[in-house]
Amino acid sequence: MDYQEVLAKAREHMGAYCKACPVCNGKACRNQIPGPGAKGTGDTAIRNYEKWQEIRLNMDTLCESGPADTSLELFGRPFRYPFFAGPVGAVNLHYSEKYSDQTYNRVLVKACRDNGIAAFTGDGTNPEVMRAAAAAIKEAQGFGVPTVKPWNETTVKEKMDLCRESGCFAMAMDIDAAGLPFLKNMTPPAGSKTVEELRELIAYGGVPFLVKGIMTAKGAAKAAEAGAAAVVVSNHGGRVLDQCPATAEVLPEIARELSGTGVKILVDGGIRSGADVFKALALGADAVLICRPFVPAVYGGGEEGVKAYIEKIGGELEDVMGMCGAKRLSQISREMVRYEV
Repeated sequence: MDYQEVLAKAREHMGAYCKACPVCNGKACRNQIPGPGAKGTGDTAIRNYEKWQEIRLNMDTLCESGPADTSLELFGRPFRYPFFAGPVGAVNLHYSEKYSDQTYNRVLVKACRDNGIAAFTGDGTNPEVMRAAAAAIKEAQGFGVPTVKPWNETTVKEKMDLCRESGCFAMAMDIDAAGLPFLKNMTPPAGSKTVEELRELIAYGGVPFLVKGIMTAKGAAKAAEAGAAAVVVSNHGGRVLDQCPATAEVLPEIARELSGTGVKILVDGGIRSGADVFKALALGADAVLICRPFVPAVYGGGEEGVKAYIEKIGGELEDVMGMCGAKRLSQISREMVRYEV
């Protein structure tokens, strides 16, 4: 089963919102929520994709021959590739009834583990979303990263307790979810966190903690101050703020800000090929998240569909590394891409 077959099958099961497009570029679903669309005009999701396409690759085949090593170690764990499946919650609301959060996470987390990467799992207003995510990670011997939304302190800690019980090797908070409508006007209040509040939650987690939703150097510095092990450069796929810069545009300045701190950098938003993964690493990321394309991979082929998608992206990355003269991830550098930022 190749990825085109997976997409074709997914279109039979995706519901009214996602079109399982040949390229997930944010255009067909632009301002459509529920669904995979973005906020307002949908400009941010589209810009995320298009800015990666503006970056060009500098080919150099005057180098040592042989296969490229795409392996990565992160938080003491080895991975086959430097990309991970991003978090999705409430799949039956945004996509279709074919999967619940429980069945979706069970398929995604296991398939990612079995194929050398890890899955981030989502959160939602229904407590069962996090329970399902934690259960799937526990079944996969902790091989996953649960992502908690910035609820009030009591709720966050209750969800983090579930995360710890799952045996997860790391956990995350998508701090930019403060812009989602269902977090606003809650009692007790949910949403943005101060550095001090975030520091307390990171300490409570007890495992490496990723702060997802960083879009400025200043925000990256505050996450580092709070004790984050990593940041995820992300604008929530354009779902929380229209007219936002693309993640590719801000990644270099965030990488400069965090240089020498030991804080790892991941990035998401519009990354749709192994070439895009390479570009992100060249601009300073340690790894990337790919979110929306994993949904049709699950809906169109289950574990086999996830495997097909991982092998597609991984094969593309290996090919680009070979054609640009990088035999291992540590050799990927800014000189290997052409981009004015």
